[in-house]
Amino acid sequence: MKNQLPYLKSPEDVAAYLNAIFNTAIDAIFTIDERGIVESMNPAAEKLFGYQASEVLGNNISMLMTSTDRSSHDGYIRRYIETREPRIIGIGREVTGRRKDGVELPIRLAVSETNVEGRRVFTGIIHDLTAVKLAQEEIRKLNVELELQNDRLEQKVVQRTEELSDAVNRLLSLNQELHQEAEERRAAEEALRKKEVELLKALEKEKQLNELKSRFVSMASHEFRTPLSTVLSSADLAESYSGGEEHQEKRAKHLKRIKNAVTTLTAILNDFLSLSKLEEGKVQTQAVYFRLTEFCTEAEDEVQGLLKQGQHIVQEHDHCDEEVFLDKKILKSIVYNLISNASKYSEAGKPIHCRIRVSDQQLLLEVEDQGIGIPEEEQPHLFERFFRAHNVENIQGTGLGLNIVKRYLNLLNGSISFESKPGKGTIFRISIPLTVDG
Repeated sequence: MKNQLPYLKSPEDVAAYLNAIFNTAIDAIFTIDERGIVESMNPAAEKLFGYQASEVLGNNISMLMTSTDRSSHDGYIRRYIETREPRIIGIGREVTGRRKDGVELPIRLAVSETNVEGRRVFTGIIHDLTAVKLAQEEIRKLNVELELQNDRLEQKVVQRTEELSDAVNRLLSLNQELHQEAEERRAAEEALRKKEVELLKALEKEKQLNELKSRFVSMASHEFRTPLSTVLSSADLAESYSGGEEHQEKRAKHLKRIKNAVTTLTAILNDFLSLSKLEEGKVQTQAVYFRLTEFCTEAEDEVQGLLKQGQHIVQEHDHCDEEVFLDKKILKSIVYNLISNASKYSEAGKPIHCRIRVSDQQLLLEVEDQGIGIPEEEQPHLFERFFRAHNVENIQGTGLGLNIVKRYLNLLNGSISFESKPGKGTIFRISIPLTVDG
């Protein structure tokens, strides 16, 4: 065979080279003859099995095996020599070894055949799988514990769902009683027929409210589960990191997750409360004088907590030094919702442009992002209650934000329009007429 290592000048050099590899290999290496008698073993093999080489050489390799594998080992070699059918030879498999002190250990055994000066010699390379098996057992235990935790969470979800279902059933029963009572009153009092149209409208609104309650139950059970699970797991983990400064960073990380989850829950509840007040007609406008420059600064400060890492607001003002007479609280809610959506559906590091100007007694506001955009076929439904496009199904949200914005704009006699391209971003345009204090 051609020497592939030209710096090995003689057979003695080659022998020394191979001997160095044999003696420094981290896996155990044995050579045995056709009868299974050990002819050589490296230091790694001595360390793994606890034997000195002098105690093993000349003995059958089966002395390093458990009784189960010992009885079949010679048969493997004999069968391979007779049939050339590999069972271990040339394939390798996992077996159990036995140390000098009687301790059994899992090993990976790979056996190969070679011919040295007319003699058939088998070389066995043994890799200790103890650490691997311990890691696999630890993973198995963790999976069992995780399954138990999931079972407990699922049981809690089932319990909460049943409680919500009972509440909904009680509401439905109450609504049915009210409906029957109204029917009886109409039949008994002919004089109330003139109010039939108003009564039908009231019943339709009640039906819509019932639908809202039903969808709220479904939405709440879905949207509240993830942040509540985050709060629970992070609280447990933060509690486990007790002690000195070395755990401070980990505690801070889980506390931040808890705060973010609570912020998400608060936003969801605020959406439902805002919609409830709008549905019940409890929102009244209260216009005040304020400067737009100060308003923009306040609004930017309040939305900072919504932004992802690296996101920032680019403000572009034009003729905003003057005072305007508007409902400042409603305007701030509109801006908050639009910037919240822009942040939520954009990647970290992307800017959000906020432009505001006054022209022809109109307050003009634009919020532009570089986010995922809105599919064209779904754009007509964008302002519907609970509507969410298919490309945001994996992003938390209630589908109420833009519906609330549109309702607020109706109170201010304003309007909203938008342009959006999937994958490139969305721009919302708001127009609100300015009034003077009469």
